[in-house]
Amino acid sequence: MSNTTVYLKCSRNAEVQSPDVCLKDLGSLRCSDGAVSARLKSLKVHHFGEKSPRRCVISVLKLIELMEQACPGISVEVIGEADVLVELVEAETQKSWRQWWKAALVCLVSFFGTAFTIMAYHNDVGIHNVFMELYRIVLNREPKGVNLLEAAYSAGLALGIITFFNHVGGRRLTKDPTPIEVAMKNYEKDVDVTLIETAGREGKEQDV
Repeated sequence: MSNTTVYLKCSRNAEVQSPDVCLKDLGSLRCSDGAVSARLKSLKVHHFGEKSPRRCVISVLKLIELMEQACPGISVEVIGEADVLVELVEAETQKSWRQWWKAALVCLVSFFGTAFTIMAYHNDVGIHNVFMELYRIVLNREPKGVNLLEAAYSAGLALGIITFFNHVGGRRLTKDPTPIEVAMKNYEKDVDVTLIETAGREGKEQDV
């Protein structure tokens, strides 16, 4: 077992469904010795008690210490994150009425919030007066009711939103991630970094 090199690549955030957290739950592990690899992957690194917080931060140095205790003589090479945020989540096999209610509420807030924002913006810039003036300049007469210019602008606005957000119903227009997915990914990254730094400042990080 001596001079055996183990490569450890941990994720910044790991979600587990079991109170017992093993090393394999926190990332990837590579070793030329199959026995060492199997033993380390099943190595228990943390346990969530019934009254303990559902989140914890584990330093990679702590993982290395546990790995060296389980397999003396190994050499660990870290190629991933320095700290891992572990969160215990409960897996739900069926979607409850609360999930459907939350999804419907988010859809309603997004729809009416977006509509209000667009109307407030158009009212602020006076888009209706602009359309009327353009109508007079081009056709040399007063518009009556909804005109072609307003209808074309509305259709173009909807098409632009669909193109920008890269979604039509449940289908993508391209394989690129949507702006919402990028924003959510950046948000999750900022939350993870903040939780890890807070745990380090408060001394709650599991370290050597």
